[in-house]
Amino acid sequence: MIRKPAVAGQFYPADKKNLEQEVNKYLQVKAIPQKVIGIIAPHAGYVFSGRVAGQVYAATQVPEKCLVLSPNHTGQGARAAIMTEGSWSIPTGQIPVNSELAQKLQTSCEIIKEDEQAHMFEHSLEVQLPFLLAKQPKLSIVPLTLGRLNFADCEKIGGAIADLIKEAREQILMVASSDLNHYENQEITEHKDKQAINKVLHMDPEGLLQTCAQEKITMCGVIPTAIMLIAAKLLGAKHAKLIKHETSGDVCGDYSAVVGYAGIIVY
Repeated sequence: MIRKPAVAGQFYPADKKNLEQEVNKYLQVKAIPQKVIGIIAPHAGYVFSGRVAGQVYAATQVPEKCLVLSPNHTGQGARAAIMTEGSWSIPTGQIPVNSELAQKLQTSCEIIKEDEQAHMFEHSLEVQLPFLLAKQPKLSIVPLTLGRLNFADCEKIGGAIADLIKEAREQILMVASSDLNHYENQEITEHKDKQAINKVLHMDPEGLLQTCAQEKITMCGVIPTAIMLIAAKLLGAKHAKLIKHETSGDVCGDYSAVVGYAGIIVY
């Protein structure tokens, strides 16, 4: 299967040259790329979240193999859906699924199901790919789209991912795709975003899930983020660093109903 672009021309340019120029523009920030275990990057339209995405990717060494964890916005397919074969097409290239790693992960965790339908129209994984490919032309991916899961499920998936990466004995970057609070005013969103970011910076995945539920923080990628943190800690990560945080209001000037974005590295 070639998974064709679902949101080219909406979230990012559909033209190859224009997309290359836009991604490179956002990547042109002063940063020394670091070898990290995982990152959190936003997935809105590039006009809104491209600055944050560009800064976190500029600060990250992207290896040839990446595991990309995204939330399921469509509600379609399995609650933990993986593609183990095929490729993802974007205007700047075609990115193969790393079948060896994907099949190992799927067979090692009973919660993860082979399911193309969950990926078909999901934007939050797709919008990471132009940045990843710009940083790493030899990229292959393990795409995992995640719906409603409890903390025990997250622990099982995070443990399976950590085991997979340990066994591979090579660098495999985890990318958790997430925006932060949605459609409240700037003051409320900054307060809620800070609560969620603090849980990430304290490497507290269970606390992150609890805080988002209790405080009604509409962080759409809270499940991918929690799973990434669980796996990262098992892989020896001790630190998380906020690279950039801003809201859609900081871009467009309308602060009445904003979406928060954060770029974070975990190492």
